[in-house]
Amino acid sequence: MRYFRFLILAVIAVVASAADFEGKVVSISDGDTIRVMHNGAAERIRLWGIDCPEAKQAFGTRAKQFTGNLAFGKVVTVRVRDIDRYKRTVAEIILPDGRNLNWELVRARLGWWYQRYTREDEELARLEVEARRARADCGRSRSRWRRGSGGKRAAPLRRTR
Repeated sequence: MRYFRFLILAVIAVVASAADFEGKVVSISDGDTIRVMHNGAAERIRLWGIDCPEAKQAFGTRAKQFTGNLAFGKVVTVRVRDIDRYKRTVAEIILPDGRNLNWELVRARLGWWYQRYTREDEELARLEVEARRARADCGRSRSRWRRGSGGKRAAPLRRTR
């Protein structure tokens, strides 16, 4: 009985921690990783569905600055999607004006649609196609950056209407 009670409490804790929440952005680690205050502590958030260059890679600093300009110091809504293998919360970030930070990074050509985990996201697919057509910023150097970071070469995009 004691084990069963512990199991129920553990499940409730996991579900409660995965719920959407609002908090102030207190740190920007890089373009796709931020820290948001939640329950009195800064929680590490990995932006869901996108990938940005790391700080020392081409456009990494620009992606970090862009994320900071839009989100740092603001109270955002965190739409939790998952917890990754590094114990980070993976989420969509909704800015105070209603825009989606994840989408804004792709729209600005400072991040890419992470197809491996978000194939169903038609908006990210559309935004990346637009970025590739524009051939600007880091959209142009995607395959070099992905190989340089240890990632596999990105698959070609399907065309969306």
